[in-house]
Amino acid sequence: MIEQRENAYRGCRAMVTGGLGFIGSNLARSLVHLEAQVTIVDSLVPGCGANRWNIHDIRSQVDLQEVDLQDSEAMSRLVRGQDCIFNLAGQVSHIDSMTKPLEDLEINCRSHLSLLEVCRRENPTARIIYAGTRQQYGRPLRLPVDENHPNNPMDVNGINKMAAEWYHRLYHEVYGLQTCSLRLTNTFGPGILIKHSRQGFISVFIRRVLDDETIQVFGDGSQLRDFNYVSDVVSAFLMAGDGRELGGETYNLGSTEVLSVLQIAEMMVRIGGRGRIEVVPFPDERKRIDIGSYYGNFEKIRKEFGWEPKVSVEEGIRHTLTFFQKYGEHYL
Repeated sequence: MIEQRENAYRGCRAMVTGGLGFIGSNLARSLVHLEAQVTIVDSLVPGCGANRWNIHDIRSQVDLQEVDLQDSEAMSRLVRGQDCIFNLAGQVSHIDSMTKPLEDLEINCRSHLSLLEVCRRENPTARIIYAGTRQQYGRPLRLPVDENHPNNPMDVNGINKMAAEWYHRLYHEVYGLQTCSLRLTNTFGPGILIKHSRQGFISVFIRRVLDDETIQVFGDGSQLRDFNYVSDVVSAFLMAGDGRELGGETYNLGSTEVLSVLQIAEMMVRIGGRGRIEVVPFPDERKRIDIGSYYGNFEKIRKEFGWEPKVSVEEGIRHTLTFFQKYGEHYL
């Protein structure tokens, strides 16, 4: 499969929106190594995870464009001739989406509709792979959650991400654009945003271990989750964009490893050799949007693309903590 992707991406013109962020920069790095011609588009919205240091090692090998997706004139120029557009731009904070809902609407919905309109006019043959989210499902009615599960988001972020995904599907069905959506679950690894505590419990736990502070686990910690190390997520994007026809489909990512939030905290403290754990009641603002237990069924992407996760949670945590112990100054 790796050899096939190398052949597919050598000389390919690939754009990564949100390419200065956590997943986007890791994807851009892999594309560079696969000899693609990479354009990174990022508007550097404060607090959303863009970090120039994320691409310090490949800066001379990519075309970095500091452009907002809603800048139609600039984006019209940039999408022309692109073979593949990996659309990872956005913000993932559920809390921020509730306190600043109109800002979330602009970043996570309107921007993507603007990009699709530009692609429709300027480059209708490009393959467009969108980064969706398991947050679209809301509180699961059954486990594991497959792609046929109802979408019932619990926060503004989930609603806007769902709408953006549906725009990608609609533009395939009506205009014939080649699109698909990968619904990501809890992604972690080197480069994850740890500067503040608004973008998921994994980044919070990492920061607390690095600082030898107390990890607060909300509720009783029994909520179940699945996790993907960032290199596995990058592999899924590469498989989706490697030249196959895209038909507006959605695909869950996931893992056979399902762990409770408390188990993850315990694993981080054990591996890091620092920190401690305190189980506390949910804060009201988080309890209102908590989804309970979630883990996904990823049989569809395994069957159609051959994708499955390779890196265990424990191995991934070791790599992540080692990375931040070495390079944490660039993220704090």
